Amino acid sequence: MTSIVAVCGSRREGSYTKKSLEIVLDAAAEAGAETTMLDLGDVDLPLYHPDEDEQGDSERLTRLLREADGVVIGSPVYHGSYSSTFRNFHDYCSKDEFEETAVGLLATAGGGSYGATLEHMRSTVRGVHGHVVPEQVGVRGAYDVYDGDELTDEDVRRRLVSLAESVVDEARRLHPETVDAARADD
Repeated sequence: MTSIVAVCGSRREGSYTKKSLEIVLDAAAEAGAETTMLDLGDVDLPLYHPDEDEQGDSERLTRLLREADGVVIGSPVYHGSYSSTFRNFHDYCSKDEFEETAVGLLATAGGGSYGATLEHMRSTVRGVHGHVVPEQVGVRGAYDVYDGDELTDEDVRRRLVSLAESVVDEARRLHPETVDAARADD
């Protein structure tokens, strides 16, 4: 079965990034994928140190990515880029985690600007050989499109679902054996 992992780069309670990633994972599950949320706010991950092999949960977390067919990365916009929480985790990753992996990108902004964040994410993921899908989602004024836990903007929902479908489709293209294994189980 195709496996999709969402990486939430927000540490905020009630994070719009995490809520958006949950919608993406629900859509990926609807498309027949096995899904996992990796909430970086809930893990033990010290600041990356290049002279130390394993720190905190780093081995378990990087293995989770290595074993995934697709990954959706989400980050809030901080100072025109992604969060330090995501950056720290990404420093632990290499091409071993992203090679032959479909990757979707999501940025949530309190204001209106998220383009640079998505570009920074795209270039760093491509730098470790991730297959970034063309679809990406930026959510402007995230506090205006959610009412509590409920997404109220149907256009944003449509784009999140489309992102999920694109990542699942690309993951299946890159890993046809997962599709064949799922069919054999039916």
